[in-house]
Amino acid sequence: MEIGIVSDTHDNGSIVEQAVDTFNREGVDAVIHCGDIVAPFSASAFESDFEFYAVRGNNDGEWGLENAVEGFGTYFREFGELTLDGAEFAVYHGTSEPIVDALLESDNYDYVCRGHTHERVHERRGETVHLNPGGIPIPDAPGAPAAVVLDTETGDVEFHDLE
Repeated sequence: MEIGIVSDTHDNGSIVEQAVDTFNREGVDAVIHCGDIVAPFSASAFESDFEFYAVRGNNDGEWGLENAVEGFGTYFREFGELTLDGAEFAVYHGTSEPIVDALLESDNYDYVCRGHTHERVHERRGETVHLNPGGIPIPDAPGAPAAVVLDTETGDVEFHDLE
């Protein structure tokens, strides 16, 4: 199963469009947005042929965002757990590093997907893979945001630059 992962798009229409185009081109089966979509109009762009899951980010203050996502996908208020193709996922925006560390060290998940820092991460801790696709550029997090494509069968992870 091919899973797309993105985060911290912050209403940047160009980044959202490029992410959706990448996921459609790569034929992903599901997309996980790790928070900071921000407004409902940005969420609606993810309505496509793939399953869509999103977790609330610290900048997702629009009341209509949850309703917009629930119209075509699943919205987790603070934290989500998913089983996709037999793989266990934790989905959390990432505002608390001790919580991220606890998720990674729990050995309950194959993948911990998070955002918030706007920094790309692809690391393995024990049996758990930690993924952060980055986000729109901010001063302390250089580099372009990415659309991540994960193959759950092989474990391969590809970062596709969004600029």
